[in-house]
Amino acid sequence: MTALQDGEKPVLKNTPSLCVIRRQLARAVAICALSLAAGGCVFAPAQSFTLQADVPADFRVKADAYYVPATGETCEAPPRKRGEVAPNRKFFKSEYQSVARTAEFQIPLTTRAGGCPLVLRSVRLNLDAKWGTRWSDISGDFASLSFRDVLGADFPDFPGSGTQEFQGQCQWLFRTATSTRGILKILHCRAVGADGQMVKHMAGGVLQRDHLPGRTVRMVFQMAAEERPAGQDKWVRFPNGWKRCFGESLEDQDAFCNGNTTDFKSFKMPDGRECSVYPNCTE
Repeated sequence: MTALQDGEKPVLKNTPSLCVIRRQLARAVAICALSLAAGGCVFAPAQSFTLQADVPADFRVKADAYYVPATGETCEAPPRKRGEVAPNRKFFKSEYQSVARTAEFQIPLTTRAGGCPLVLRSVRLNLDAKWGTRWSDISGDFASLSFRDVLGADFPDFPGSGTQEFQGQCQWLFRTATSTRGILKILHCRAVGADGQMVKHMAGGVLQRDHLPGRTVRMVFQMAAEERPAGQDKWVRFPNGWKRCFGESLEDQDAFCNGNTTDFKSFKMPDGRECSVYPNCTE
């Protein structure tokens, strides 16, 4: 290698000029900007949180996540195509198990549909439970979570533990149906108050969206120890169980008590037994 003479400039072979590099960089930035505007350039993965549902045995859990355009956006999610899931919905499912368990889902907080940025607005948690052995011996209820950009000052902060818990309780309501007066059950799930008793509103709550990435929301459902009648003034409680009011006749399917607490009629259990007292069947 020889030394450079005074006035000579070094020559770098096969090296693009600074102007070329600048032009290429500007072109790449422009392409990515156009892609971002079209919904095709995403720099970071969608943030998510963990949704857990503690449920009793023989429960199935399904989560239905619903998304809306982010605040300030004027776009809309494309309409649902026939035979396909709506672009602004995501579904999650955990099937029946014979033991109490925790169902767990990773729920995205954001998504895109047709180039429109969407944020999570709500999650409906559908609970289905088996009460018998027949394929039709199933009933369901639901809980719900709502998500906002900002919560008011009257809402508590997200727990430092990283897990927000909501308590709920489910209870079986029993009734008779059809002319055979067969027993059917209805699943009834509600929130639980500070005293541990069921309240009238659905289980769940409202959460601030930007508090949730990487955190956990846990829904806990216990099963009430006792069943109770569905509807009022149709059953009378005795020490050994419930008796079905007679009503106007054996064919009267409504069969309100209307003050008559001495005349009752039999009913059929799911296994075919003719019974006079629920749930013990006989006195």
